[in-house]
Amino acid sequence: MNAMSNDNAEDKYIPGVCNIGKSEIKRRKQAGWSGLIITVILLGLLVYFDVPRPWRLVIFIPAMMTAIGFLQAHMHFCAYFGMQGVFNFSPEIGKTDTVEQAEFRAMDRRKAWQIITYSAIIGAVIAIISYYLPL
Repeated sequence: MNAMSNDNAEDKYIPGVCNIGKSEIKRRKQAGWSGLIITVILLGLLVYFDVPRPWRLVIFIPAMMTAIGFLQAHMHFCAYFGMQGVFNFSPEIGKTDTVEQAEFRAMDRRKAWQIITYSAIIGAVIAIISYYLPL
């Protein structure tokens, strides 16, 4: 873990630590909230319509979406950008610059996989919990 605070990392690219600025962070938070709303509504519908319990495991998908959105916002790091070797600190969403150094791209890919892995674990835990909820 890098000793630098995420607050200081918010305005510049730091390999494996920070690859998005304020506009992109806001977008990731919105994705997290959207995923959370979808997760809650979907679980509510599955319970309300008394759908067979194994179907509750589909909660994994929006729960992972929720986790990836909030984790990326919190970490100031976009997993997709990390995998693609790009970053964005522009106020314009989606406008990217290329990471030139191979070593920096490798650090970004490691961070991206970390976020993806954490999100998948969170999604799986939420899906398993929803399966066993006595609703």
